[in-house]
Amino acid sequence: MPEKKSGFFYGYVIVIACFIVMVVSIGINYSFGVFFEPLLNEFGWTRATISGAYSLFLAIYGPLAIIGGRLNDKFGPRVLITISGLILGLGFLLLSLTSAVWQLYLFFGALMAMGLSIGFVPLLSTVARWFVKGRGLMNGIILSGTGAGSMLWPLVMNWIIAGYGWRTLFVVLGIVSIVVVAVAAQFLKRDPQSVGLSPYGGNAAVSTTPMPETGLSLREAVRTPQLWLLLAIVLTMGYTTFTALVHIVIHAIGLGIPTAVAGGALSFYGGMNIVGRIGMGVLADRIGTKRAYVIGLVLLALNMLWLLAVKNVWMLYLFTGVFGIAFGTFAITSPIMAEFFGLKSHGALMGISETAMVVGAAAGPVLTGYIYDVTGSYQLGFMINAVIAVIGLMLGLVVRPLRK
Repeated sequence: MPEKKSGFFYGYVIVIACFIVMVVSIGINYSFGVFFEPLLNEFGWTRATISGAYSLFLAIYGPLAIIGGRLNDKFGPRVLITISGLILGLGFLLLSLTSAVWQLYLFFGALMAMGLSIGFVPLLSTVARWFVKGRGLMNGIILSGTGAGSMLWPLVMNWIIAGYGWRTLFVVLGIVSIVVVAVAAQFLKRDPQSVGLSPYGGNAAVSTTPMPETGLSLREAVRTPQLWLLLAIVLTMGYTTFTALVHIVIHAIGLGIPTAVAGGALSFYGGMNIVGRIGMGVLADRIGTKRAYVIGLVLLALNMLWLLAVKNVWMLYLFTGVFGIAFGTFAITSPIMAEFFGLKSHGALMGISETAMVVGAAAGPVLTGYIYDVTGSYQLGFMINAVIAVIGLMLGLVVRPLRK
């Protein structure tokens, strides 16, 4: 029997559950820079070596995200997110036993990549199916969970590391990942038709029978220049944003800024990222996804140019604040894919988009770390970062929606 209509739309439960998963899984992942100093101090590994673990994580995560998106198109998010939480938790628990580089690469670079690959794209595709009206805002809200996590976790991590050590930190993160993500996953449902509802703002009649989804097939979409331009933009965003995320804390410490203040800047980024994620989603709903996308790319390019000038605390905090807002551009990726290509293969297309993102994100941190190891400075690496951000902006100005 179809569910009766009521004043409360279950899609909001979906959004809350997705937000919680984002806070834990992605928020912790985006705080990787906090792990840098304790690993450097204990093992004496180079920055390129530690960055390489993150790059391996991204390189494995990307292709697997395509599989995660395809599985979500067919089976829905509840089982996938539950398994994701279990794998992420196991990865952190094993990281607490790390004593060699190969273990860092195996437990973080490989195992946790597997867990996250089935725990991110399904959330975006699920929300896209539940909302037509306000899709940009809802994507912004759930993705603001990454900002909330980025604001919360550096403070928690630094406190645990200072009082109990980094090994205890990984144990705590493992337990939190298993419990919180697995519980939140039980509230997720693939689409509104599965519970006798219509998408918010949609015109479909209420039915327990899934409605056929419109849009381009995966094969049709990959033949369009629009897809490849969007993937190139996402690649540039992945390179620039993750380079900054991984290296900004250790760079600030190298400038003579105290560790706690540098970590606080990352938390400030997380707070502003909440504003950016939601703000960009609202902006996309009001002025269109393409225009909002360009505005975000402008902010990102200007901010990466500013990074070259950062020398003290106020300049650092200005960078991380604008960076958090500009990072919100990622919130528009799912709506723009749905708008350009429809929902028929949305999960797979978002998986491909994530692959493009991690190609850039895998290259950026390790290349920048290598340049630092060779030159003893971040100047050249950050200059390359700024140039790539400008290229992304130029591509954003060129891309146009499909003609219908």
